[in-house]
Amino acid sequence: MMLPTTYVMAMALTILTMICWGSWANTMKLAPKWRFELYYFDYTFGLILAAVVAAFTFGSSDTVVVDSATPSFTFVDNLSIASKRQMAMAMAGGAVFNLANLLLVAAIAVAGLAVAFPIGIGLALIMGVVLNYIIKPAGNPAFLFGGSFLVLIAIVLSALAHAAHTAASSRTKQAGAPSGVRIVGKPQARAASPLKGIFLSLGCGILMGTFYPLVEMSKRGDIGLGPYTAAFMFAFGVLVTTPVYNLFFMNLPVQGDPVSFRDYFSGTTKMHLLGLAGGIIWMTGTVANFVAASAPERVNVGPAVSYAIGQGATLVSALWGLLVWKEFAGAEGKVRIYIMLMLAFFVGGLALVSIAPLR
Repeated sequence: MMLPTTYVMAMALTILTMICWGSWANTMKLAPKWRFELYYFDYTFGLILAAVVAAFTFGSSDTVVVDSATPSFTFVDNLSIASKRQMAMAMAGGAVFNLANLLLVAAIAVAGLAVAFPIGIGLALIMGVVLNYIIKPAGNPAFLFGGSFLVLIAIVLSALAHAAHTAASSRTKQAGAPSGVRIVGKPQARAASPLKGIFLSLGCGILMGTFYPLVEMSKRGDIGLGPYTAAFMFAFGVLVTTPVYNLFFMNLPVQGDPVSFRDYFSGTTKMHLLGLAGGIIWMTGTVANFVAASAPERVNVGPAVSYAIGQGATLVSALWGLLVWKEFAGAEGKVRIYIMLMLAFFVGGLALVSIAPLR
């Protein structure tokens, strides 16, 4: 199986992760009339497809050997000798991630990219850094945890920006109503209260921060999983739990009326392809992340750093939400200050985490 042979290659893979993890949600935004519950089925299909392709291409190649001390196992070899317990851990990681990701897409539908990612994934970054460092210490702890603290401040600023912008928008709508008339939001519109989006994002962050340590533990030991095998089992865990989790969101939606499985077949070809693309993009970043964290010791960035930089997706997605989707268009001065400070603290936190392996 292919693994990076230099620190630069390993770091490049983590940057690819950051771009993919921060960009996949645009496919959901490109289909505004397609409910996220239905979008998620195609997203899951794209995710498992990408994992299978990676396993039988890069994961099955024996043309790249990192060094003479590192054996070159193919995906099939690893799958045949790996411990069932390790496989179960990777699948459990997929199951935990899947629930977290459904909460994330629900938060995106309610509050937008620029809020859901900073709060949800920012919290996940902090939890993931701590847990992964405990499992496999790598990098300067002062830089790692100092960077995590800056990200925590950015999370608070993001929540403040969302709350202030929602309140200001509500005041503007009420001020524009005829005298004595109170505007009541439609059932399909975003909730007037910012708390729903924030709580969904927090729930996502708590779960999202725990899936990566499960995957990392699945790779430990002499009969542990390689990165491509871990990605495959992880994706399988997502596949088998999607119908269970999604049934809850379909019947008790966070926004709008309940939907049924029958509604899935009413989607256009474009809608289905966007869901597939979203899953492929996300899993491409995930495979890159698992591979970077599994690099030989001499070029290894470590799981804590690999995960943390990958979660720089928060910054990427926030920029998509701000610059492309204009989620804070017309924001008042106080909200803009919160947003600028949020971005600054995120950049500072990620910078500290990025240089942690070099110190």
